[in-house]
Amino acid sequence: MEIDDLNDLHSGLIRIGTFSSVATHWLPNIIKEFQKDYPNIDYELLLGDYTEIEEWILEGRVDCGFLRLPARPGLESIFLEQDKLMAIIPEDHPLADREKFPVTALCGEPFMLLEKGANAEISEIFERCHLTPNVHFTTWDDYAIMSMVESGLGISILPQLILKRVPYRIVAKELDVPAYRNIGLAFKSKKTASIAVRRFFDYLQYR
Repeated sequence: MEIDDLNDLHSGLIRIGTFSSVATHWLPNIIKEFQKDYPNIDYELLLGDYTEIEEWILEGRVDCGFLRLPARPGLESIFLEQDKLMAIIPEDHPLADREKFPVTALCGEPFMLLEKGANAEISEIFERCHLTPNVHFTTWDDYAIMSMVESGLGISILPQLILKRVPYRIVAKELDVPAYRNIGLAFKSKKTASIAVRRFFDYLQYR
């Protein structure tokens, strides 16, 4: 078994389900460090929404997946980080100088809604505050939303993680009602995961 485990690390494939902000800002750092110790491991990244990623893990399409916690029953998970949800407005917006953006102001103009499957944290903010946004556009592409906000087509809410190194002329503001998503890595079972996948878990700290 030990020899098989060693062979697993001399070559092998780790299949990871992920969404765009993790693929852009966390995975390059994690994989870079992992490759220093295990240079012969290959990777397959599947981009999807939270619901798709959960299904891929359960079906065995991927070995593990980054998603919003809590994960559905039947999956084990590792909590990684709390990611703040931010109001996204154009640079010339009348409220651009405010320290915090009022949630009620999100309903006064066209809203660009980011939805990643059934597990949708942004809709929950409006439900919690008993508000109905004026949704003009729905997508799960964070960058499409940033571009539309920059063009003055509306405002939005996006997770802070995707807003690192943003090429668009937009302003991110904390909401006056704090909102977060909890990001974690989910998998079927640590016991049945390959040695390569279990070692990969040790490198999550390098995100």
